[in-house]
Amino acid sequence: MTETVIETIQRDSVISFPLLGLELNPPASFSVFGFPIYFYGVLIVCGFLLAMLYCTRRAPIFGIKPDDFFPDMILWLLPLVIVGARIYYILFRLDDYLAHPASMLAIRDGGLAIYGGVIAGALVVFFFCRRRKISVPAMLDLVVYGLLIGQIIGRWGNFMNREAFGAETDIFCRMGLTPPGGTTVYVHPTFLYESLWNLIGLIFLIVWERRGKRKYDGQCALIYFFWYGLGRAWIEGLRTDSLYIGNTGLRVSQLLSLVLCVGALTVLIVQSRRRHDPRDLFVNRNLNKTETEAEETGR
Repeated sequence: MTETVIETIQRDSVISFPLLGLELNPPASFSVFGFPIYFYGVLIVCGFLLAMLYCTRRAPIFGIKPDDFFPDMILWLLPLVIVGARIYYILFRLDDYLAHPASMLAIRDGGLAIYGGVIAGALVVFFFCRRRKISVPAMLDLVVYGLLIGQIIGRWGNFMNREAFGAETDIFCRMGLTPPGGTTVYVHPTFLYESLWNLIGLIFLIVWERRGKRKYDGQCALIYFFWYGLGRAWIEGLRTDSLYIGNTGLRVSQLLSLVLCVGALTVLIVQSRRRHDPRDLFVNRNLNKTETEAEETGR
């Protein structure tokens, strides 16, 4: 697919799914008092709100006070995740941004990378938990649910923008993009692949955790990194807008995904061969501590 075609089919193309007999032309934005609001941003906000509500409600399951998650940590997490996602994207297109420094702040024009946000988020979680004496692995177990929810919904912003799609294909689930007066180009709907992949991961984690399968703090986070890394490594290979490491031809996200996937799987296998005492879970340690304090107070 040529660069010209890629630029042409974005934002104003009719979207079609031959398998479903669907043809759609959703607007990328709408106006409020003359101010443009992009659906991409709306969906990101919706994903964030749902993730926050879910995690706040489930926080006690992991031994975390709802107030510690929201608003305390979220007030730090949200802005720094956006900054991290932007910096990560800029670093791998540094020459372009050095030529136009002012564009570094033009987030409304796009340019956020999920892995930059994940790295920044992990650092925020680490320092926040150390300060509050909260188990970092337990907090990560909670946060990955929010990540999955946000990614499931947020990827549909790419659908509205006609972006983050894959190479041309004739696969049965292909997506057609037809620019005004142009020829239809059929591509991999990679935004859909990733959204569904994350949905499967979320459903698995919810069912798995509610059946009492979590044996140690950090296990949910490891499963997330394995599952997301595996799927992203595959999906990234289909995309046409990847960030590359210089002129090496290596896709940044694909390489990082493989490292995360293999690393998480290795730790999961090692941990599966060890015995884990349920009393060591952060939630149970907190419960035992509370019961001990109550007994001492009652004496």
